[in-house]
Amino acid sequence: MYTLDETHDPDRTSWVGSANAPDTDFPIQNLPIGVFRRRGSAERWRPGVAIGDQVVDLFAARDAQLLPADVAASLAGCEHGELNTFMARGAPARAFLRRALSEALRSGSPEQAALSPCLVPQAEIEHALPCRIGDYTDFYTGIHHATAVGKLFRPDNPLLPNYKWVPIGYHGRSSSIGVSGQQFRRPVGQTKGAGEVPEFGPSRRLDYELEVGALVGCGNEPGEAIEIERAESHLFGLVLLNDWSARDLQAWEYQPLGPFLAKNFATTISPWIVTMEALAPFRSAWTRDVADPQPLPYLDSADNRRQGAVDLRLEVWLQTAAMREAGLPPERLMASNFRDAYWTLAQMVAHHSVNGCNLMPGDLLGSGTQSGPGEGEGGSLLELSRGGQTPVRLSNGETRTFLADGDTVLLRARCERDGFRRIGFGDCAGTVLPARVR
Repeated sequence: MYTLDETHDPDRTSWVGSANAPDTDFPIQNLPIGVFRRRGSAERWRPGVAIGDQVVDLFAARDAQLLPADVAASLAGCEHGELNTFMARGAPARAFLRRALSEALRSGSPEQAALSPCLVPQAEIEHALPCRIGDYTDFYTGIHHATAVGKLFRPDNPLLPNYKWVPIGYHGRSSSIGVSGQQFRRPVGQTKGAGEVPEFGPSRRLDYELEVGALVGCGNEPGEAIEIERAESHLFGLVLLNDWSARDLQAWEYQPLGPFLAKNFATTISPWIVTMEALAPFRSAWTRDVADPQPLPYLDSADNRRQGAVDLRLEVWLQTAAMREAGLPPERLMASNFRDAYWTLAQMVAHHSVNGCNLMPGDLLGSGTQSGPGEGEGGSLLELSRGGQTPVRLSNGETRTFLADGDTVLLRARCERDGFRRIGFGDCAGTVLPARVR
């Protein structure tokens, strides 16, 4: 697990004034990494680190010889706008970069004058995916979501017998993963008709799913299982993830092999990767109810029980086309916390690799929908609308059971704990466009 050091000091401030605002997602204690370029330019995509409302252009800092030699060398291989080679170098490379930037950006740093020209306003940039995502696996760790959805179909037995024993997951589609700002057309496909012949057309029950994504840093060789004690050392950091879902397509196709067209049309992630080091102050104990099955030995460790959970507040916001046209801001629909996940990040990695599956730098692991235990804490419209039976009423008078064309869904998240600076993830936004006319 990750330990605290001077980079987490809550009293450390930055000469980048916006990083000291109490409500910023990106204080000097965060320093998430992503890939960007100036909006509308033809310049190459490049790695950057968010600080307040600015981005440190890491290539500009490297070329100006403002980074220590070992840190500069660790960025080799990222020239094509992908962080995979840096991610593969593991925790030491991240820690060296984090310490170097924390020192260079702190108030009173002698490097302020030299580093200032390497900053770019976030308002002037555009993002690409931070890495090449070769494989995407979506888990189902949100027990409150699994229970709520199960009750819609199996009121007396919502959880299947394996749920509390094994981290359930399926392999998703990586080619349609996009970065925040993604726009996609409403999916089309088959749905169960009133008679024996299925209907074909646009999905009428399009939904979002509030998830956390974990990106793999160091991989493992084929046949080599990753033990839970070192599982987190294979993770680079976390993003927000919206696993868009066509519920009507899903209901018709998911048996016997699972999701297909209902899930493969779009997945949106946030652009900034919050590193595992930045999350260190916000780790929480992971507990399992004594009445539940305890995890098998390969899914259990003292460190995982002591601090395997992440205290991360998650939110979903919605802005409809009518709200946008009227100049109204997005409206919050719900909030939950990632610490309520039934399985931890380490358990996902350990289970994924236990049969010798080789994870690769940049692979994405989704957490599954993170709903809370309380009323109105559902991480999807399927839950909030009780399967489409109870419309969600918005403050402008509109209602939603499922998403309409023109809707923009925003996922937001932040870590907060007494004695530490709050850190956040930035927006993970996606917009639904009308289905393509056939």
